[in-house]
Amino acid sequence: MTSASASLSYVGCNFLRQRLVLSTLSGRPVKIRKIRAKEENPGLRGTTLYYQPGLLYGGSLEHDCSPNRSIGYYLESLLCLAPFMKHPIRIVLRGATNDQVDPTVDCLKATALPLLKRFGIDGEELELKIVRRGMPPKGGGEVIFSCPVKKALMPIQYIDPGKIKRIRGVAYSVRVSPQIANRIVDSARSILNKFLPDIYIHTDHMKGTSSGKSPGFGLTLVAETTNGTFLSAELASSPQGQGPAVLPEDLAINCAKLLLEEIHRGGCVDSTNQSLVLLLMTLGQQDVSKVLLGPLSPYTIEFLRHLRSYFQVMFKIESKPSGEERKGGDKVLMTCVGIGFSNLSKTVK
Repeated sequence: MTSASASLSYVGCNFLRQRLVLSTLSGRPVKIRKIRAKEENPGLRGTTLYYQPGLLYGGSLEHDCSPNRSIGYYLESLLCLAPFMKHPIRIVLRGATNDQVDPTVDCLKATALPLLKRFGIDGEELELKIVRRGMPPKGGGEVIFSCPVKKALMPIQYIDPGKIKRIRGVAYSVRVSPQIANRIVDSARSILNKFLPDIYIHTDHMKGTSSGKSPGFGLTLVAETTNGTFLSAELASSPQGQGPAVLPEDLAINCAKLLLEEIHRGGCVDSTNQSLVLLLMTLGQQDVSKVLLGPLSPYTIEFLRHLRSYFQVMFKIESKPSGEERKGGDKVLMTCVGIGFSNLSKTVK
C-alpha cells in the first residue's frame, strides 16, 4: 500500500501483539478477521477486531493482568511502546511474575533493560522492580516498571558479542521450603562450573504477603560477555495440580543446559529480545544500524514481515557461518537504515 496511513488487514489470531504494537507506533489502523472463528469461546467478544491507534499518553498507571499469562507477556509490548509516550510511564502490574510460557520479569530486567540503554533510553527512570512474586495459577505478584521518553533513538553498531566472562542468576521459591532454592543453586553450579569459575546465583525466597497466592519455584540464568551482551535462559515449575511435578535438581540442570544452548546459538542479543532490537533499529535515526544475531526464531521472522508492512523497512540479512563443527546454526548480520521516527507524543520543552 502506498499510503502510510492506509489500514492493514489480517486473518487469524497469530501475532496479535506484534500487529497492535506496530499499528500504534506507525499510526496505521489494522483490521483482524476470523480470530479463533471456529471456537465456542474465541477469547475476545467477537472474532473481528478493528484497531484505530491514537497517541500514547503514559503517566502513572495500574493494571491487573490476566492470570492466564504472566506479567512478562504484557511487559514485552510495553518495552516497545514505553519510550514513545507523551509522559514517562510508571506502571504497576499485578499477576504472575514467573511462569513456563512467557519471559519472566527477572529475564526481562537482566536482558531487555541493558538493550534499551544501547539506544540511549537510559536514566534513573528506567527501572523494573519486583515487589511481590506470584506463580500461576493464582498469581498475586506485583512489579513496577518505569521508563523515560525519548525524542529519537541512537543508531547502533552491535556486531561483536565478546566472550562470556560471568554467569549470574536468581533461584526463586514461593510458598515452598527455602531449601529448594539452595538445591537449585547447587545443581546448576554442578553443570556451569565445568565451563566458568565466575558464577553467582542469588536465592530469593519470599515469605508472607510477598510470596503471592500459589506455590512454585524456578531459575533464571544470565551469561554476560566482555562487551556487555546478556544471554538468558530460564525454567519454572508447573502450576500446582497442572502438569507433572519436577524435582528442583532436574529443573536446575535443564536450565543450565538451556543457557549453554543459548550461548552456543551466539549473537549479541538472545532469542527472547530479537524482535525488540530489530524494532528499535527500525525506529532509529536515518543512519545505518547493524546487529549480529543467532539463528532467527519463527517469531522474529514474522516480525520482520510486519516491519516491512507497517514501516516499509527491509533488513539486509547476511549469513555468518559458524563452522561445520558447530551445529547451533549460522549467525546472521542484520542491517537496516532507520526511518528517523520522531516521538510526536513527547512534550516539547
